[in-house]
Amino acid sequence: MFLGFDFGTSSVKALLADGEQRVLAAAAEPLDVSRPRPGWSEQDPEAWWRAMLAAVDALRAARPRELAAVRGIGLSGQMHGAVLLDRSGAVLRPCLLWNDTRAAAECRELEDAFPALHDVAGNLAMPGFTAPKLLWVRRHEPDVFARTAHVLLPKAWVRYRLTGEMVEDVSDASGTLWLDVGRRDWSDGLLEATGLTRDAMPRLVEGSAPSGTLRPELAERWGMAHPPILAGGAGDNAAGAVGLGAIRAGDAFVSLGTSGVLWATTDRHMPWPRGAVHSFCHALPRTWHQMGVTLSAAASLAWWSGVSGRPEAELLAELPSPRAASPALFLPYLSGERTPHNDGAVRGAFAGLSLDTDRAALTQAVLEGVAFSLRDCLDALAASGTAVREAAVIGGGSRSRLWVEIIAAALGIPLHRLAAGELGGAFGAARLARLAATGETAEGVCTPPARAETVEPDPVLAEAYASHLPRYRALYRALSPLETAP
Repeated sequence: MFLGFDFGTSSVKALLADGEQRVLAAAAEPLDVSRPRPGWSEQDPEAWWRAMLAAVDALRAARPRELAAVRGIGLSGQMHGAVLLDRSGAVLRPCLLWNDTRAAAECRELEDAFPALHDVAGNLAMPGFTAPKLLWVRRHEPDVFARTAHVLLPKAWVRYRLTGEMVEDVSDASGTLWLDVGRRDWSDGLLEATGLTRDAMPRLVEGSAPSGTLRPELAERWGMAHPPILAGGAGDNAAGAVGLGAIRAGDAFVSLGTSGVLWATTDRHMPWPRGAVHSFCHALPRTWHQMGVTLSAAASLAWWSGVSGRPEAELLAELPSPRAASPALFLPYLSGERTPHNDGAVRGAFAGLSLDTDRAALTQAVLEGVAFSLRDCLDALAASGTAVREAAVIGGGSRSRLWVEIIAAALGIPLHRLAAGELGGAFGAARLARLAATGETAEGVCTPPARAETVEPDPVLAEAYASHLPRYRALYRALSPLETAP
């Protein structure tokens, strides 16, 4: 038996899988995000811990004998967050999350301090990444920075609580701007540029490698006869890729979670910072990947649901399968944007409104705005030399066939819907747990799941979106100069 966790922004998921890779049970616990100022996004790490304990307690209630037989545990986590600890291991402040955009000025400072950043880290300095956050803390919270002895990403902090070991996998570490992504090791020069050394960093492992053993008192709480091994794990999207079997060059998927991602697996490090494409280590040895990222994907629909006062399911039910683009436009830049703009200051907008615009038109515009932002990601990857010709689709948003239809038409490629796609990260983490515990090969374990259906791009809708896309891009160019950083 193998246990996988996915520590997301909106929830913690736990999944129990058996030796035949069947999902026996799953549980999820919600999380809240604090936004004390515009552009800020924080969470209390203790909330992750409480949610994880509640999720495992639910699994034990449902499958006590199976949970007792767990041999390996894997962790998937939201990337880029900064958990600051003092010398005793105590948390010093709330975690600054991946979609926190306060550190725009510090990005420029970091690039000036380390001109080779793009070559070494393989990515632009973006406000959501971890290193600029530490520069912000050093400037605005100097007492906290002076007391900071360790910096952990979210899932590494959970691992520390589970095992007592400070360890991180290279896929998650790639999103810090402290990793030499080609060498898969910390960069002393990048750490020095933020006033840190290797002493503040966790030990690095591959995602499929052992990283520690569960504390005996937790094994006893969960009824486990022997404390399981913990795998290195992965950043959320790398774990999703492992769950999908996207481990070979050319494999691709779209993730419709809180953020939106277009992923492509590569067999070498392929940086493309000019298009704000992320180039990171994969969770498996000698494998890398590229990602285009939009910061507010399912988060855009959740925001619109809250503003309109209607549940998401009700909003989606109002829409028939579209045959034309909405007359309204929506920019999904509610927390700034990454690919291809690297613009933490820009904000979302509706445009093209008239007295005839109704709620359904605005809902469709929200879905299309996210689809167009993913098309920007597709074109950025193409400019880097990576052609995506088909992709799986995972995440909570993939449960809406309508939204998948819209995205397929906007991208102009087939999208493959999968059963239980929203559990992709946790399932991938369980697979990494199995690799760490058994020593099996990734090729034998990380096979692609069966497809529920393939959604081909509707040619009529694809043509409509092709003519609509320039308006979407023109709206960003018009809006961006009007925005100022918070």
